[in-house]
Amino acid sequence: MNSVEAVIASLERAPDLILPLVKEVPAALVKRRPRPGKWSAHEHACHLATIHPVMNARLDLMLSSPKPHIISYFPSPEEEEGSSLKMDLDEELQRFVRDRKKLVERLNTLSANDWQRGAEHDEYSHYSVFIMFRHLAMHDLFHAYRIEELLLKKDWE
Repeated sequence: MNSVEAVIASLERAPDLILPLVKEVPAALVKRRPRPGKWSAHEHACHLATIHPVMNARLDLMLSSPKPHIISYFPSPEEEEGSSLKMDLDEELQRFVRDRKKLVERLNTLSANDWQRGAEHDEYSHYSVFIMFRHLAMHDLFHAYRIEELLLKKDWE
């Protein structure tokens, strides 16, 4: 398996890891923040669903522009303040599954040259389609890890 295949496989499997993990979080804890300014399991899960439009727009830009420039993404102040707590978790998880399936289907159509297409990025020394989606695969695992930490947390302040 080459690295592109490994990245696609990781992206494809992410919902199978994340959805059962989120469902395991007790209802009484799913929206509970561990402390002010830190996200709940609900917020981490919703964020995973909301990131797909950003990634698709970046991919469109990188495939169509001769000199693409990627602007760093940061959650909005509203999201940091808890706006995603108002989202329906089940709907967002369904959206995550649906959008991820479409993304994986699209990634499977890319050529070897497409995967190597580069871009200037605000934060990174170099950036390519491959790096972007490897980053997304690790991003999934980062948020899954945070959800699991909250699931297993013993002491709530």
